[in-house]
Amino acid sequence: MGIKPTYIKAIGVELLNHHGTRFSNNFDENKQTVTEVTNIESKRVRNRVAGYITRKVNTKRR
Repeated sequence: MGIKPTYIKAIGVELLNHHGTRFSNNFDENKQTVTEVTNIESKRVRNRVAGYITRKVNTKRR
C-alpha cells in the first residue's frame, strides 16, 4: 500500500470535518460523494481520497 501523501490526508480530513455524515464504509459511495462535494478532476486523486476516507470511517467504527 505505501505511505499516503500529505495532500491526500489533508483533503480527506477536511472533507470528514465538513461532510462527515455523508461518508460511509463503502468505497464506491464515497467516490461519488467526493465527486459531488469537491472539484477534483483527477480520477486517481479522487480515488485515493475516497479510499483514505473509507479507511478512516472503518477504523472509527472498531
